[in-house]
Amino acid sequence: MKLAYWMYAGPAHIGTLRVASSFKNVHAIMHAPLGDDYFNVMRSMLERERDFTPVTASIVDRHVLARGSQEKVVDNITRKDKEERPDLIVLTPTCTSSILQEDLQNFVDRASITSNSDVILADVNHYRVNELQAADRTLEQVVRYYLEKARRQGTLDQSITKEPSANIIGIFTLGFHNQHDCRELKRLLQDLDIKVNKVIPEGGSVKDLQDLPKAWFNLVPYREVGLMTAIYLEKNFGMPYISITPMGIVDTAECIRQIQKHVNKLVSDKKFNYESYIDQQTRFVSQAAWFSRSIDCQNLTGKKAVVFGDATHAASITRILAREMGIRVSCTGTYCKHDAEWFKEQVQGFCDEILITDDHTKVGDMIARIEPSAIFGTQMERHIGKRLDIPCGVISSPVHIQNFPLGYRPFLGYEGTNQIADLVYNSFTLGMEDHLSEIFGGHDTKEVITKSLSTDTDLTWNYESQLELNKIPGFVRGKIKRNTEKFARQNNITDITVEIMYAAKEALSA
Repeated sequence: MKLAYWMYAGPAHIGTLRVASSFKNVHAIMHAPLGDDYFNVMRSMLERERDFTPVTASIVDRHVLARGSQEKVVDNITRKDKEERPDLIVLTPTCTSSILQEDLQNFVDRASITSNSDVILADVNHYRVNELQAADRTLEQVVRYYLEKARRQGTLDQSITKEPSANIIGIFTLGFHNQHDCRELKRLLQDLDIKVNKVIPEGGSVKDLQDLPKAWFNLVPYREVGLMTAIYLEKNFGMPYISITPMGIVDTAECIRQIQKHVNKLVSDKKFNYESYIDQQTRFVSQAAWFSRSIDCQNLTGKKAVVFGDATHAASITRILAREMGIRVSCTGTYCKHDAEWFKEQVQGFCDEILITDDHTKVGDMIARIEPSAIFGTQMERHIGKRLDIPCGVISSPVHIQNFPLGYRPFLGYEGTNQIADLVYNSFTLGMEDHLSEIFGGHDTKEVITKSLSTDTDLTWNYESQLELNKIPGFVRGKIKRNTEKFARQNNITDITVEIMYAAKEALSA
């Protein structure tokens, strides 16, 4: 555990709460001090939920520290059982309350005696895993609990559906464009004459989890959440799974071919062939293949880009930029350090260098050193880009509320290829834009000119001042340059020297 003011992946309990609140009629009890209970506000704001988030905080206060929290936690569980009548109550500590080293499993066992709801303790090590790892583990734990319960009760039906069907695993609340991606995946499967058996956890019911084995295969669009569940189902029920993310033209086609392979293993009367569908969608529904050959996209050929995000999105966007659009990826990276080997394997040969870190300052230093034409990253890289005057397209969590669009913005499937092509193209500072900025200075005011990094003709930096400017770290160099030029214009100075730079600094400090 480490203290940080900015993190890519949150603490473990956030992942557990995201999974629990994605299911229908599941309530989560969070054993936490005041300050750790921000999840409800965050989810309500970002997802724009109309209903209350089904999470209750069992607050750790001075009374709890004095006599223990067993009575309080058990009372909260039984109270929510009577008030909400959920199918399942999930108890989770936070990394802060875990310090108390209380036997929460004993609390759960005691509460289960009087509760009509199922009660489980999230089996997550809060000191060793982050939000995404905890979400993956919690989903697998819930699925395992209900399948084993159905097996004990003799209600588990393992016969597969008559028609080809699939489970979509890993769509959950606060995921990056998850709701839109799910809609696109459903449409894709419908086009392939494959029924959707279950979607979990988002919108799913724990009562229906016993029906998961009825599907012909499982589709796991994101590595971060769902992979542990798919592996469990394969091991215990012989269910194959597809973990190729259908993002971009090439990988979407490969995902469809994998679906064809698994379906044809189970059918005897007819064989499915999706090649004509792939060709039709690639040429006429997706505009990305055509766009990559257009003059607009060719203008981006050779431009440098930096990619950073979770493993799934960063790897996919890197391959799309390099393989499908001819853009040079100077560096690609992920904060999912636990998935570093898979990530390196996926992006090998598509980039100049790879960065695996969860320290945003290292990412900022890397971007300042490379000075790319565009960044494709998280909300943090967007902030870094603003400081460096480098445009950034957001392609991964963590994100701002503006990346929870009300309109339809999938990243997966053939419609997703259009959205990504638009994002990539619009993120670059285009040639004509640079040309017009040089001619007109962007706008007809000196104040705006000083805020741009375009070359100005009315100011001259001498050799010594340029050397001094280059000594300044990249992430503040642009700001120093703009402040110095603003000071020079205000004082009718056209030649900038080192002395002028220091005078500008003193004037700003005053």
